[in-house]
Amino acid sequence: MYWLFLGAVCILLMTTALAIWRKWIAPWRKIEGLVRQIAGGARPPTFLVDGGPEPKRIGLALESIFARQEELGRQMAGRESGTQTILRAMQDGLLVVDKSMRVTLVNQAFRNLFGLPEIPLGTPLLDVVRDATVDRLIAQTLRAGKAMQSELILADPKTNSERDVEISAVPVKDEADLTTSAVILFHDITQLKQADKVRRDFVANVSHELRTPLSIVRGYIETLLDDPQTSDQELSRILRVMERHSKRLGLLVNDLLTLAQLESRNANLQLSEVQLAELFERVIRDWGKKLEEKRLKVIVDLLPGAQTIRADETRLQEVLCNLLDNAVKYSHENGEVLLRAARHDSEMLLSVTDNGIGIGKDDLPRIFERFYRADKARSRELGGTGLGLAIVKHIVQLHGGRVEAESELGRGTTIRVVLPVASPR
Repeated sequence: MYWLFLGAVCILLMTTALAIWRKWIAPWRKIEGLVRQIAGGARPPTFLVDGGPEPKRIGLALESIFARQEELGRQMAGRESGTQTILRAMQDGLLVVDKSMRVTLVNQAFRNLFGLPEIPLGTPLLDVVRDATVDRLIAQTLRAGKAMQSELILADPKTNSERDVEISAVPVKDEADLTTSAVILFHDITQLKQADKVRRDFVANVSHELRTPLSIVRGYIETLLDDPQTSDQELSRILRVMERHSKRLGLLVNDLLTLAQLESRNANLQLSEVQLAELFERVIRDWGKKLEEKRLKVIVDLLPGAQTIRADETRLQEVLCNLLDNAVKYSHENGEVLLRAARHDSEMLLSVTDNGIGIGKDDLPRIFERFYRADKARSRELGGTGLGLAIVKHIVQLHGGRVEAESELGRGTTIRVVLPVASPR
């Protein structure tokens, strides 16, 4: 009887312990495992917890927490991806430093600007950029809590030239208005500087070109006013000089107006099918007198496939006239001028070649600049304004093409106009 009672008690205890295990201990062990999996970033296969109502509610709450955590992770990844996309797309270099002047953020443009590899976050600024201007500007921004600007000249090893960079530093402040970091932008202003230099050079050149003939004309007018009894022979000479310089002023003004029109937004093209043989013949006929004066032989070479092109015929004639004008001016007597048209794939190549004095290799890259002359004294003596090739370049660019030049001193020059066969927009 005793043994039966003892066995019944043992069974009862075991049943009670198993019930307690299933209802209280096992669920909490399950919840503990769920928490460890979530903390490790893994998704549990199920959030269902057996047992009492409390463990079940906790399991469902953990599922909700995990879902919110996943959503926050996706949002953060999307924002990080968007931020990185913006940073990569920025043309300006971006640098962010904390108040200890340690790097907290940079973009690829900044690394390219200074030729730097990947920069670990927290790196001291002096270990990244060793430039007194940058260091001083950032230090002043952090200390004063005000935006600062400066300019910097950097060497560009790829092009073996220098780049002008504008630096703008802006402080970042907390709620207590204390500066916690600084954002610095590096903006490449090399092209702006070059454009400003071109503008200043253009104004100076125009002033110089206008001043010389105006001074001469004014001087002769004063001479005539001071001496009304000037002899007929001297008067005739003075008037011829004044006429020559007034014509030069007229040519200069006309070329300036042509350039202004070509560079304006209202510049347009009157497109038509241009017969190149007829165009070459017309240009040669217009320049026949000057060609005869220097006894120059003109050769026209129209290669197969180079019979017509869709272009603005008036503008194209102006291009050829300018090129032929230069060829005549800088050719020796009894020389030869070649006008050639050739088609290469989707491009038409029109060229004017002479065997004259040629252009030096240092001057060749600049001959299409406004007022640039390889031989200044000779150009003025021959009546050039220094704008002809600049006009050629602008007309060709309006057609969607480009200009090229080849030359050698004493061997002659070739100016080549490359135009698309398809109609320009």
